[in-house]
Amino acid sequence: MALYPLKFRPILKERLWGGTKLKDVLNKHIASDITGESWELSGVSGDISIIANGQFEGTSLNDLIQQQRETLLGNSVVERFGTDFPILIKFIDAKQDLSIQLHPNDELAKKRHNSFGKTEMWYVMDADPGAKLIVGFKRDVEKSEYVKSLEEGTLEDLMNYEEVTEGDTFFINTGKIHAIGAGVLLAEIQQTSDVTYRVFDFNRRDKEGNLRELHTELALDAMDYSRKDDFKVNYENEQDRINQMVVSPYFKTDFLDLTQTLTQDVSDRDSFTIFMCVGGSAEIGNDWGTAYLQKGETALVAASSKTITINTKGAKLLEVTI
Repeated sequence: MALYPLKFRPILKERLWGGTKLKDVLNKHIASDITGESWELSGVSGDISIIANGQFEGTSLNDLIQQQRETLLGNSVVERFGTDFPILIKFIDAKQDLSIQLHPNDELAKKRHNSFGKTEMWYVMDADPGAKLIVGFKRDVEKSEYVKSLEEGTLEDLMNYEEVTEGDTFFINTGKIHAIGAGVLLAEIQQTSDVTYRVFDFNRRDKEGNLRELHTELALDAMDYSRKDDFKVNYENEQDRINQMVVSPYFKTDFLDLTQTLTQDVSDRDSFTIFMCVGGSAEIGNDWGTAYLQKGETALVAASSKTITINTKGAKLLEVTI
């Protein structure tokens, strides 16, 4: 069956901290002024992506995987993950600071939640002047010191703050405490998981006036208390070539800043390919068809593709594979 490049209906999530950049900057069709997340490609239970283009329009990602398992995902991906789609792709708009949080590793997530862990990366697409991320502790801390800081309301004093601009990229290992700061719009690539341990939420209340749930005890054994400078991704940014960003056991991400057509031989890739358009526009083509992407859109290309051609006069793309 001909698996042309697939686009999906965004799954939009209202958040207390959400804003309007998904609508104003990425041209998402959104009425709400507090939409914080657009899930572009999801296999998370209860939030399965639906195809938006071509003959498979209206088909769910999971149904297509059942029909075209190795063809869509790749033999090596199926061997590792079965029919579970292993990557979750999002755009996130933080009008306000997100909660300070962390995610468990695979072992803990499987034991506690029957889920994958949540290793993730962020690519900053837009940032207000002075906007920051929290990534890890500013120094090594003891568990007892961390607990005391929670009790005294001084956790923010232990955090490492990183001021960001467009193009900055961060790799967030499981266990690393982190938060997206106000004024940041970013692309997020992560393991398929929605398990988050929220440890501090600035004492905010939801629309019913309730404080949001914290996961203090669950976080204690999941947290990395050491200071590690392993989060900022330094990558080449040469035009019209493939620039390696992140290589991890869970996903590989490259950056493409294209001013002209690029054709790749992917016959030996044995993995699906995801393209997130983070600037400009491009037409993504494979052996069976094409899909047009503009900034803020995402496409999935089947593992059975022999070549991928990107036609553009100007596009910035994140290319994600397993």
